[in-house]
Amino acid sequence: MTDQTPTGLAAVSAAAKQTPGNGLPPVHLWNPDHCGDIDIIIRRDGVWMHEGSPIGRKELVRLFSTVLRLDPDGYHLVTPVEKMRITVEDLPFRAVAMERAGDDLVFTTDVGDSVVAGDDHPITVETDPLTGEPAPRIHIRRGLEARIARTVFYDLVELAEVVDHRLTVRSGGSRFALGPAGAGVA
Repeated sequence: MTDQTPTGLAAVSAAAKQTPGNGLPPVHLWNPDHCGDIDIIIRRDGVWMHEGSPIGRKELVRLFSTVLRLDPDGYHLVTPVEKMRITVEDLPFRAVAMERAGDDLVFTTDVGDSVVAGDDHPITVETDPLTGEPAPRIHIRRGLEARIARTVFYDLVELAEVVDHRLTVRSGGSRFALGPAGAGVA
């Protein structure tokens, strides 16, 4: 009798499919052995690549995103029995849409996650050391963050109010500074 346990990408796919609906597999509870690196790159623009070619099926990218984990040694796709390191050029997700829901700001990522900015999902804006431009991000889940798309950031700036000489937005009962007022944040 041969072992029918899937490995590699088949194992990642099988693990991700174990969670019904939009739930996420409990990757934070899994402690498999590190099996090496896999030739998957999440490019700076959010495109997932496998062996030099874009992964064209959005469903497959979504599936892989549900078993993505950030460990001290980098990003990994994790199953109950395998852990494979991948390359992430910037952040693993892109916040591609934002809408106001009452007093909250709801962000949607390029892989279909939605979060309300607040204490559990803070917005952080740093200045890119190479370009001097703002580099906004929002926490999505368990250490995984999304780069806020430029157009979404412009929408945030439009919603901002000036508090203590800083452009600020509110959501989820929290306040987030976007940058100095009048200093060309956009």
